[in-house]
Amino acid sequence: MASHSESRLVPYTAETMYAVVADMEKYPQFLPWCTGLKILSRESQNVLRVDMQVGFGGLHESYTSRVTLNPQARTIDITQVHGPFRVLDTHWRFTPTEGGSRVDFSISFDFKSRLLNAVAGAAFERVLFKMTEAFEGRARVLSRNRV
Repeated sequence: MASHSESRLVPYTAETMYAVVADMEKYPQFLPWCTGLKILSRESQNVLRVDMQVGFGGLHESYTSRVTLNPQARTIDITQVHGPFRVLDTHWRFTPTEGGSRVDFSISFDFKSRLLNAVAGAAFERVLFKMTEAFEGRARVLSRNRV
């Protein structure tokens, strides 16, 4: 199983970063490899079931996840419930700091397919770097639009 965790200090508020990650329906507009996202249902106001379509090279997959949003604690937890992964868990934490916020991000995944594990493993770091850039870029755009 592959896993990664990191903490980053960013010049955007914890509320802005939380809002960027929580606004999943906008992912296809800015997140690389996300080709579609649909909210399938709401178990409650803060618990969603979403279907995400991703494409990377010639590979295209779709998976369904349970998303738990906690705006008061500024946390987002995502777990796949159906799809190509044996395991897919993502956790976000947003903490206010002077001049911005700290973003704590962790992901663990294991594809059911050995081929997908091999392909994903080779591109893992590049994909994570592009994703982090995309979320920060989205926060930059939203922050500029509020001024």
